[in-house]
Amino acid sequence: MWFSFWRSRDRFSLEELRYLTDQLQKIHIVNEVNKDFVIEALRSISELITYGDQHDASFFEFFMEKQIMGEFVRILKISRTATVSLQLLQTMSIIIQNLKSEHAIYYLFSTEHMNKLITYAFDFRNDELLSYYISFLRAISGKLNKNTISLLVKTQNDKVVSFPMYVEAIQFAFHEENMIRTAVRALTLNVYHVGDDYVNRFITSPPHAEYFSNLVTFFRKQCIDLNELVNETMRSTEPSTSTILAAVDEIEDNLYYISDVISAGIPDVGRLITDNILRHLIFPLLLPSLRIEVVNGFQIGAATSLYLLCCILRIVKIKDLANTISAAFFCPLDAFSPQPEERVNGNMTRLNCESRSQSSGSDGIVRQPLDAESLRQEVSDPSTPKTELEDATVKNGFPGSRLELRGALLSHITTGDDIQVLGALSVLATLLQTKELDESMLDALGILPQRKQHKKLLLEALVGEDSGEEQLFSSDSTSVKGGIDIELDGYLQKLKDYGISYFLKAGASPRAHRFEVLDALVSLFCRSNISAEILWDGGWLLRQLLPYSEAEFNSHHLKLLKDSYKYWATELLQEARGIWSDFLIILLSDEWKKCKRAIEAPSPRKEPKSMLLHSAKASVVDAVPPESSFAAGQKMSELVKVFVLLHQLQSFSLGKALSEQPCIDPPSEISDCSRAKVAGLDASGPKPGAELRLDGAVPCRIAFERGKERHFYFLGTAIGTCGWIILAEEQPSKLNCGIIRVAAPLAGSNPRIDEKHSRWLHLRIRPSTLPFLDPTKHGTPLKLKAKPFVDGRWILAFQDDDTCKSAFSMVLEEINLQSKEVERRLKPLVGLERAVDSSDAFLCSTKSLTSNTAPNLM
Repeated sequence: MWFSFWRSRDRFSLEELRYLTDQLQKIHIVNEVNKDFVIEALRSISELITYGDQHDASFFEFFMEKQIMGEFVRILKISRTATVSLQLLQTMSIIIQNLKSEHAIYYLFSTEHMNKLITYAFDFRNDELLSYYISFLRAISGKLNKNTISLLVKTQNDKVVSFPMYVEAIQFAFHEENMIRTAVRALTLNVYHVGDDYVNRFITSPPHAEYFSNLVTFFRKQCIDLNELVNETMRSTEPSTSTILAAVDEIEDNLYYISDVISAGIPDVGRLITDNILRHLIFPLLLPSLRIEVVNGFQIGAATSLYLLCCILRIVKIKDLANTISAAFFCPLDAFSPQPEERVNGNMTRLNCESRSQSSGSDGIVRQPLDAESLRQEVSDPSTPKTELEDATVKNGFPGSRLELRGALLSHITTGDDIQVLGALSVLATLLQTKELDESMLDALGILPQRKQHKKLLLEALVGEDSGEEQLFSSDSTSVKGGIDIELDGYLQKLKDYGISYFLKAGASPRAHRFEVLDALVSLFCRSNISAEILWDGGWLLRQLLPYSEAEFNSHHLKLLKDSYKYWATELLQEARGIWSDFLIILLSDEWKKCKRAIEAPSPRKEPKSMLLHSAKASVVDAVPPESSFAAGQKMSELVKVFVLLHQLQSFSLGKALSEQPCIDPPSEISDCSRAKVAGLDASGPKPGAELRLDGAVPCRIAFERGKERHFYFLGTAIGTCGWIILAEEQPSKLNCGIIRVAAPLAGSNPRIDEKHSRWLHLRIRPSTLPFLDPTKHGTPLKLKAKPFVDGRWILAFQDDDTCKSAFSMVLEEINLQSKEVERRLKPLVGLERAVDSSDAFLCSTKSLTSNTAPNLM
């Protein structure tokens, strides 16, 4: 029979479809003998139906007349091999995906055979079969609309009682295979976006509504797994970021899916997801981890929690969720502490709130008799002993620390490490940019930008509210007489539904909270143990809170910033005599532009996930030998970034616009009597093979290869902020002239006469440029880690002691000239008053240095 299948016929004809159908009807069992024919017949039928849909309606009329769908179901039941099931599912997927005729789709979906295929008991131990099955269901979902979806459900008394496609699909929503999970999500979104009220009530009623809680539980487990990856990276001697990035991508994909589900607009879905995220994730897992110290061996870290909070606020667009999370920052730390016996294991963690609810009174509120000033000082003064705070709290009837979660977040800024500071700043920045968050909530948190404050007060004044008019036109326009806003109070009351007690300090107000945030940021800018890149993020946040000419700094803030600026200005001037002094002005100009862009950008430069990768980046820095010139270059780069930030904050705090370029003096003219001028050099520097006059050069010997000494003339020279040490060979044919063979940077050469051999001069030879200034040439920081950061060295032998001392003095003199020129050009910049008052900053263009890397002495 199957041999006749290959006889010559018109492949795309109704006769071919009729023949294939007849042959399938003659089969009573599918086994190893005839399975190949059945598979080929099914494949051919899918091609013919697709062809007929586009060219000849009689094809599908025959398909309906002969009830080929029923034949498919029959073939499936009599099949003894999985390959036939695979082909049948693929055939149905192809037909459904390619049909354009609405009439044809209605027929397919209206037959009872479609739901029989959907509910057929396939052997899903075969992974390939499961993939084809999910693809089949997804193909069906792609054709759903308000008309077709009703064909796939069973109703009773105007109520959907059965929806096999959806129910079967969500059983695999959390399958270990990512592609299957993705396909199921696409299917569910297709269902949700149809907008059928009856179907929507079906999926949000028990037991199907459990899908949404399971979705959050699955996401919670992913969060815990991410935390373990982060911990492993921190413990590893050679951290890898690839696994963290993969986990982060999956977590963010999950959140975007949740956001898409919510955007479908199904009633109660947003509430269901909000409730589950708060109960299963935010309250029991993330918020308790925001304290700096580890409590009861809690297994999730602050960095992971801060990152996840940022992601949830950024991606999941639910107003109640954003505002409830924000309101929780006014609850005490202990309100979210788990019981000691509880472990973070992916199951729902109970909240330890019962005892606090009993001890805090009938309304669940404890009010502390503290005024606004003491509230501000409590957070800004990290020296307050923890035991003293706890003792005071117990006396007032509330067990545990009285410090609010918001205060703990600010303490990350004032006392935390790099990761904690970055995380806290990211959370504040995310809250600031969350459109779903009420402005009154931002105001209560102390992070409402002044332009929005003024807009709010102006609106209040226009509608006749006395408080708004009084505050708008008062000398202190930022003071807020009232206490916490009614919107915040409403969300605080909602927390009681979750069994969470909260307390508000007497006198707490947006103004007091605003000063707490300012205190924390100013304290951050005065810290010397925080990465400059992270300080820039703090600068961005401050810029959002205080636009130009709207400074709210008090005299104490200004003094702290000024003192910190002077300290870093002194450190900067010391770099003028450092290893990389020739790059100091170039680096300053570059970082000035970058810092200005970073502060004035509409959003922070870094994504929240950067806090999870910070430890891997820090390990690269730790891998650099401290005595290496590269380490000195990294230190100078950090110093410059901090100085630039503080300089711009000085201008900013006085309400002045930031200049486009730093105020640096132009280069001075080269003296005719300088060694560089006498030698015939210009600002472009020495180039190997170029001619050089040897006036003032000193003869010497050096071995670049063991046992092979060479004779050169040695010359140290500086032109402006640049300088070189040069080895040239004498030209016999031209009197007092030589050819440049090797040149190396003058700065950082660290000349030293050998203690045992007074005719030997030691010179350190550092690279001609900083590797991180040219990433295209030297690669990323992780690639730099694999390279040895070892400086070269020259040992020059001279004729006698006096010649050696003369060469030594020459190098010192030229280094001094070079350093003085750097100091002269920096003088207007480091002079605080002149620098801030200068409106027209002039910066000369500095040409890039080009120099060959000098060989090491063997």
